[in-house]
Amino acid sequence: MASRLEFVEFVCEQLSEAGAVTYKRMFGEFGLYCGGKFFATVEDDMLCLKITEPGRALLPGVEIVEPHEGAHYFYIENLDDRAFLAKLVRATCDALPAPRPKKKKGV
Repeated sequence: MASRLEFVEFVCEQLSEAGAVTYKRMFGEFGLYCGGKFFATVEDDMLCLKITEPGRALLPGVEIVEPHEGAHYFYIENLDDRAFLAKLVRATCDALPAPRPKKKKGV
């Protein structure tokens, strides 16, 4: 089951205290970005956050899911606490490497 756009927009709104959260369609689902960093997916109407050590510290005992083959993410079920979600997204993004510069076309 593909994610509903309304759910993706709701998730982005709930995460908005972390900064400008955007989404892109990816393989029939959605990738989430904050500050240019890919940090999560929304698949089957589930928020799946990349696994990082700071995230693990903030989410002891969180369920790890495989939303698509070979991928392991934290499953973020509770989307109500916007302040906690912002803290979680910022901590996750801070632990991720900077995005690679895009190659210029035609060069």
